Amino acid sequence: MTGSEAGSTTFADLFGRSPEVTAQAPGRVNLLGEHTDYQGGFVLPSAIPQHTVVALGRSGGERHRLYSVNYGQMLEVTPGETGTEFAPYVTGCLALTGVPDVLDVWISSDVPSGGLSSSAALEIATLRALRELYALPLSDVDLALLGQRVEHEFVGVKSGIMDQMASSLADTRHMLFLDTRTLERRKLPLPAGGEVLVLDSGVPRRLAESGYNTRRAEVEEAARLLGVPELRDVADVEALADLPELLLRRARHVVSENARVLRALDAPAPLFGELMNASHASLQSDYEVTVPRVDELVALLQAHPDVYGARMTGAGFGGAVVALARTDTAQRVARDVLAQYGPDGKQVVPQP
Repeated sequence: MTGSEAGSTTFADLFGRSPEVTAQAPGRVNLLGEHTDYQGGFVLPSAIPQHTVVALGRSGGERHRLYSVNYGQMLEVTPGETGTEFAPYVTGCLALTGVPDVLDVWISSDVPSGGLSSSAALEIATLRALRELYALPLSDVDLALLGQRVEHEFVGVKSGIMDQMASSLADTRHMLFLDTRTLERRKLPLPAGGEVLVLDSGVPRRLAESGYNTRRAEVEEAARLLGVPELRDVADVEALADLPELLLRRARHVVSENARVLRALDAPAPLFGELMNASHASLQSDYEVTVPRVDELVALLQAHPDVYGARMTGAGFGGAVVALARTDTAQRVARDVLAQYGPDGKQVVPQP
């Protein structure tokens, strides 16, 4: 829901004046390359049509006022404090950019939570608004790096850089091939003959309360035992043979997932779909970040005759799944699969 929709509460409704700036940023879907970005790996995200919108202005008051249309909630935070609920995503941006004023902030989003980077969209939209308000000399890459710091320092999630880079730099017409170590990147066409379909499993998750940070610690320990800076530096899964069994499985996912991304760069739709299926199997068995309902939804998609491949997307433990369907069939696939899956699921991309 955005502020222009009938019945929504606008910035002017709340604060009695127009905002000084308004900015937005998209969510993203990661087509391939999951849980590799915090090990210097390769990823293939794309932006989705849904956006988070942030409007803000200087208030002259004593406390920041942060309002979320989606939650129907106003938070007041003293400058210099982090706050609770959704506040850290905003106050972290204020702190890292050195905002000198007390602000009123209005937030609205149609980015579904769970696997589509709603938090990164909020961070990048906020940073874009601050960049405009204060004429900050920050590039789009700078905004992404600041957004990642917000996650680390204020939210408590040791995320990689993919989500913020995708929200800041990707578009809906291409895949963004990103080397998360060097930040080298290029936009590539989506696989010929395929179209992206995203479905929300209806299973909620919160990264800071999930096993995300645990998985990161496990692969960091695997890299330490192997004597490499990051698992990006391991080219063959055979090099993992001496690791303890649990760490071997975690590292095997990262190493094999990097290889899948590199194979996918110029892959036709059928091969790209096979790589997506293999990615999900690895996330399910080696990385153990799926849940039964997500596995069920992915299996229904993989079994559909008009689907090349499907996998969970995002950090896991619930959230969204992504499929590559035959061109012009995504609407039918969504109807067929959701009819079998039940009322929890819903279509995200493309819009009905």
